[in-house]
Amino acid sequence: MISNFFSKAKPIHYIVVSIMLLLVFVLTRIKAFSEDANLYTFVEQTGVFLICLFSVFVFDFLVTRNSLTKKNSYNIFLFVLFFAIIPPTILNSQIIVANLFVLLAMRRLISLRTQKDIKKKLFDASVWVSVATLFYFWSSLFFILVLAALLIYAITDLKNYIIPLIGITTVAVIAVSYLIISEINIVDFASGLFDFSFDFSALNSKQIIVGSTLILSFGLWALFYYIKNIRSQMKSYRPSFKLIIISAIIGLGILAVAPSKDGSEFIFLFAPLSIIMTNYIEVITENWFKETLLWVIVLTPIAMLML
Repeated sequence: MISNFFSKAKPIHYIVVSIMLLLVFVLTRIKAFSEDANLYTFVEQTGVFLICLFSVFVFDFLVTRNSLTKKNSYNIFLFVLFFAIIPPTILNSQIIVANLFVLLAMRRLISLRTQKDIKKKLFDASVWVSVATLFYFWSSLFFILVLAALLIYAITDLKNYIIPLIGITTVAVIAVSYLIISEINIVDFASGLFDFSFDFSALNSKQIIVGSTLILSFGLWALFYYIKNIRSQMKSYRPSFKLIIISAIIGLGILAVAPSKDGSEFIFLFAPLSIIMTNYIEVITENWFKETLLWVIVLTPIAMLML
């Protein structure tokens, strides 16, 4: 039974989810391997896969270190399954890299609950979001999460509000210096960065419609229980749970304004929704219902291959 297998965190779970991710990655990117099979392509695709895999471990560290769920592996199981449910998230290498840096930023922001090394954590988080922005511009919306963390954790020292600006400036100076040294026109590089679109017609495919409907509807249902569950958490942990909700809203914001909607933008929702859904799964007392729910999520990507 899936629910029993992932109900306790075990080392074997990392092997299982790694194999799952590898299968999804290969099946999704099979054309890239077959159409241009050479050493460079193999190394490139291997690098992208390792970034995906590293994202899973960063996400798991973020969750377990901050006790955002109980000691189980539902979170990484769902996180990897979401890639299978919405395969376009595997195809965009730049968004995959951007999401990794966003996860690194979230890890630093949520750890602010300890009230230790505040300036360092704020600087790191702002740097990570800035780097993510270089790969995918609308990752910049996660600067909202930096400001939200300052407010939610009641950090009142005004000097700490300047730290994120220093982090942004640091990355900007390095990026501009690189462009100048590489003789890349800054105007050409910046052109199109601020483009946005509210046209969702590009997402009008059976695969994305079914996958997004399942994830968003399940996520919305679980959110009600998640919000209710916040009250039962220790007072020092409540702000961390609130930041997860804000990150999910930001993910929806990116999905809404993304200029080229190909489905890859859903990746920014994977981490917060995995946490929210895991919290819901943990409170389900009927084993048959929990098992059915997980099997529906597992079988959905398999069924979509037949569409």
